[in-house]
Amino acid sequence: MNNNMKFKILFLIAFLVVGKVVSQDLTIPPKNYKDSVDLSIAPKRINNKLPLSHQKEKKKWKLLKKFSDEFNADKINEKIWYPNNPGWKGRKPTFFHGSNVSLENDELVIRVNKHGDEKLPEGYTHSTGFIKSKNKFLYGYFEAEVKLMDAPWVSGFWMTNVDKNWWTEIDICENAPGLSYNRHDLNSNIHVFRAPKDKGDVKKHFSRTKKYYFPKELQADYHTWGLEWTPEYIRFYIDGILFREAKNTHWHQPLEINFNCESNKWFGALPDDNRLDGEYHVKYFRVWEQKK
Repeated sequence: MNNNMKFKILFLIAFLVVGKVVSQDLTIPPKNYKDSVDLSIAPKRINNKLPLSHQKEKKKWKLLKKFSDEFNADKINEKIWYPNNPGWKGRKPTFFHGSNVSLENDELVIRVNKHGDEKLPEGYTHSTGFIKSKNKFLYGYFEAEVKLMDAPWVSGFWMTNVDKNWWTEIDICENAPGLSYNRHDLNSNIHVFRAPKDKGDVKKHFSRTKKYYFPKELQADYHTWGLEWTPEYIRFYIDGILFREAKNTHWHQPLEINFNCESNKWFGALPDDNRLDGEYHVKYFRVWEQKK
């Protein structure tokens, strides 16, 4: 075998090896993912009285029925929820309007642009919906089964409390899989915007953001999001799978529950008049406290 033939064979082998590596790399988009979610370890639901991730811990959790909601009534339970956000109009150009929120077939449904001919405030071109809990919670387990909107708005299930001197936030679900390049992005974030001296003395906003790869398209089906929040740690779950744990250094403020859709340029989630049929579905919201 001459040198020319040897070179060609070595080149072919190198090409095949490199090509194989590159093709494998491309199976997951080149994003800064912290980790991927292993769906093979997802637990099965045994009963609804316990969090999906803690189905065998009956002695640990007490379901707070008073603050939970199966969304199986004719209209929003205003003992539990504000039917819109009483303190925030929405991130422009999308306005929060009560017409976009309804209960249908035992689900909460949030849509887009159902405000009809009503003129929106200046700077707003579209509308969507928001419900906020009237009760604030300090620690516990929070769970919702949802189907995210397949349209360019962010679907959210999150907690916050905006006070004069104290403002923190925990984002349980904040995703925009209605955009093709976000379909596998599982976002997780915790924020502190400000805090008094005895609660961390924070004067400048900081956040701890993590992104995970979800093997299936997030908008294609219902998924269960869970948050386990204690004085020591914050744990994030999807379909009963723990995918993130953070040390609880600052999140000791009672927080409200939010379900909404919104515009958000950081996700590329800006209104598209050709895609106004998106729907965000929530089957239930349940909250537990740890038994003492």
